[in-house]
Amino acid sequence: MRVEAAIVGGGPAGLSAALVLGRCCRDVVVFDSGEYRNADTARIHGFLTRDRDTSPEQLRAIARNDLERYPTVRMRNEMIVEARKIDQGFALLTKGGEQIECDALLLATGFRDKLPAIAGALELHADLVVPCPYCDAWEVRNQPLAVFSTPDDAGAEYANVIAQWSRDIVFCSERRPKISDAMRAHLATRGVRIEHRELRSVEREGTGLRLIFAEGETQWRRMMFYHLGGEAASNLASHLGAKVDDRGSVIVSRGQESSVSGLFVAGDATRDVLQAVVAAGEGASAAVAINAHLCRRE
Repeated sequence: MRVEAAIVGGGPAGLSAALVLGRCCRDVVVFDSGEYRNADTARIHGFLTRDRDTSPEQLRAIARNDLERYPTVRMRNEMIVEARKIDQGFALLTKGGEQIECDALLLATGFRDKLPAIAGALELHADLVVPCPYCDAWEVRNQPLAVFSTPDDAGAEYANVIAQWSRDIVFCSERRPKISDAMRAHLATRGVRIEHRELRSVEREGTGLRLIFAEGETQWRRMMFYHLGGEAASNLASHLGAKVDDRGSVIVSRGQESSVSGLFVAGDATRDVLQAVVAAGEGASAAVAINAHLCRRE
């Protein structure tokens, strides 16, 4: 099987790119593994026209329905396990063993957050333990919040961002934080208290969660925001030779093209702003660049 463009990833970035390429009358196939960074998230927020009651699953369903009117776009619920460069583009291998060749390739494979290793965090993830304040903080604004991050100034800076939504914040980590005097003074003005005890576990209590430390009294918080970094959900781009930065993010041009000609990367895999609406925009931008790339080849 050969197509003009193949898209690996069926989230907002991949589906948005497929929509634009479909409108360009391009022969496109989208591979969706069914694995999503926001799989456990109940609602999408900050996405224009979908801010109130749309779940990630519903957003994908709406997008797929939009794609049905374009006969040149195909959806395949399969995982791509291998990708390699060939003379006329790229060759992909599905988990089922089928090879697909394409002239241009878009990787929209997403990002995998590093979750807190403390007990109870996994069970409360995407409900009371969340990574993105832009997605979830407005709903718990002006309430007691917790921040869990690295025990240094970088982690403290994340707490400083969360203070935009509440002036009752406790910043904690698995180890005793080592924060500069200047940062400590700044956090104090923002209503952030640095917790020196090690956080060992969290458990649900009422509408929030209780923080349990290595010693002393526990604390109740409405929600806990965490930031511990993470990694690309797929290594296909690096295996194809795409250049990455010191964070492991694929370096892309304004049109989302990587250092490998014909290889484009969009969405959370580029680790810019990890939001669905941004991913959708990057997917559209990549599609425009892919169409131009294919026009030059022709």
